[in-house]
Amino acid sequence: MEPVTTVLVLILAVTISGTIVRISPIPLPLPLVQIVLGALVAAVANVGVELKPEVFFLLFLPPLLFLDGWRIPKDGLRRDRHTVLALALGLVVFTVLGVGLFVNLLIPAMPLPVAFALAAVLSPTDPVAVSAIAERVPFPRRLMQILEGEALFNDASGLVCMRFAVAAALTGAFSLVDAFGVFLWLALGGIVVGVGATIGITTAKNWISGHYGEEPGSQILISLLIPFGAYLMAERLGCSGILAAVSAGITMSHVEQSGRALARTRLQRAAVWDTISFAANGTIFVLLGEQLPRLVTSVALAEREAGRHGEFWLLLYVVAINAALFALRFVWVWVSLRYTMFRHASTRPPWQLVAATSLAGARGAVTLAGILTLPLALPDGSPFPTRDLAIFLAAGAIIFSLIAASIGLPLLLHGLTLPAEEKRQAREDRARRNAAEAAIRAVGRAQHDLGENRGEVDLYAEVGTRIMSQYRQRIERRTKSGDASDRNTAVGQIEQQLYLVGMRAERDELYRMARAHEIPDEMARRLVGEVDLLETRFTSL
Repeated sequence: MEPVTTVLVLILAVTISGTIVRISPIPLPLPLVQIVLGALVAAVANVGVELKPEVFFLLFLPPLLFLDGWRIPKDGLRRDRHTVLALALGLVVFTVLGVGLFVNLLIPAMPLPVAFALAAVLSPTDPVAVSAIAERVPFPRRLMQILEGEALFNDASGLVCMRFAVAAALTGAFSLVDAFGVFLWLALGGIVVGVGATIGITTAKNWISGHYGEEPGSQILISLLIPFGAYLMAERLGCSGILAAVSAGITMSHVEQSGRALARTRLQRAAVWDTISFAANGTIFVLLGEQLPRLVTSVALAEREAGRHGEFWLLLYVVAINAALFALRFVWVWVSLRYTMFRHASTRPPWQLVAATSLAGARGAVTLAGILTLPLALPDGSPFPTRDLAIFLAAGAIIFSLIAASIGLPLLLHGLTLPAEEKRQAREDRARRNAAEAAIRAVGRAQHDLGENRGEVDLYAEVGTRIMSQYRQRIERRTKSGDASDRNTAVGQIEQQLYLVGMRAERDELYRMARAHEIPDEMARRLVGEVDLLETRFTSL
């Protein structure tokens, strides 16, 4: 099938998957639906996509990890940083050692370095499936933020561990000291490249926009190119491209709090990134489903590599490996929560919370892409040992974990609560009040300055008084930016000028509160979006 036609078929499958999930009477994980549709595409259309791991990594991972780093709630990441780091770093090493040894004992035909490589690619979690379930069942916000933070960083740690395991399989040697040095270079170098690339590009972009004006299309394209640039630069320097993309996204969220972009640029950019996120995530799982027939045809070879005959043994291996992953994760999660989130509490972590956090560790895109990077041959030209078996077991683990999460999480999450945190509504009300007060002060100054400059002091004072009165009503009623009463009275050029002054002051105050960590950055983005929508309406009149 022609490449263009193949891409269109895959995008069509992604589109259909979203419709199926919305109309389904039961909560279905979107990735699982997309895998099934991918298998149907392979059976009907025979698109014959050949997945090249290096191309797969470059096309999908940088933008998705960049967006995750950009949008992940930073206040939750700071608050639960100890829990997140324990899961993203400690749990990965614990999983690699525990599952690697278990797989080697379970399947003696698989060499220990290959078993460690398989365990390494199984250690990263994928929040996409959990997010899909969270949309259909009650899911504690704080737990979701922890899982997102874990998935943001364990991709890099898992793939770094896999890199060491593959190197040991190829050379037959492993040095802990060398591995530690390489890990530091990969991690620190990737972070520095991501931060530096984002700051450098956005600084140049802002300077050009400030001197020559801003064009939304160019600004959006620049934001799309940043993760690819950071990823390629880090890989060229021998650093972690994944960490470069993640750190670039996190840096982008802080850079954007300066509020330099135009309102219409932010709105259009958010829509573009939402579309790319949905399409890229969906395409990954559709491609996994499309590869399933090939994986099934390799069952016979996988049986010979495992030293067993019969598909029953391969299915048993998949179940056993997932059970080991869950058991190790359950133990680590209990210890992590006990000494981080519940360290000041008189009670221990409820078993439902530990079980839900453990079951939510579904595998996904990074696992698929990572296992496909296994070399085809050893340095002497002989085939890489048990490669097809490792690929089959990884694919089975992805599907099994998605099914288990979709069935078990709704049961475990019923009535689950986490330690109390400050009420979000109170913080949002305070943010709206502070923004409206900043707008009142800005309008008060502007009505006097603009009135004197244009010789219409009385007219500006009259209009400014009316606008400030409406802001005061919003403070009393705690209504949203740009409610119906505001819009209906926004007529005339003077009102438009003063409204724009007030809205820009609102936005500046919201960004200030976000930089000072007085409100979560995701709340600031939402409230700024409300102001942006109203400002876009005024500027388009």
